[in-house]
Amino acid sequence: MIAKYKVSFDVDPHGRAPASHFSTDDPVTCVQFLADLLERKVHLREILHEGVALEPKELDALIHSAALQLTSRHVCASLRISTDEAHVRFGLPA
Repeated sequence: MIAKYKVSFDVDPHGRAPASHFSTDDPVTCVQFLADLLERKVHLREILHEGVALEPKELDALIHSAALQLTSRHVCASLRISTDEAHVRFGLPA
């Protein structure tokens, strides 16, 4: 059975090592994982949905969600506020 989401990324910053992969059936887990990769500035090679590469618009939406989640984490940590407060004050995801 093919996982719903499969993320291929480089652990080696020079791209010489084979790609690493992460698979999940949960879209929320996929976005959380992407936010972690963005935090670590890891090169994303490809994101597949049910074995097919995402269309650019779908890929952008997934990355956008991960970036918002990462922003929310940073704002909450810097201001020492809850995710609910960050949502109310800044419109960030809770």
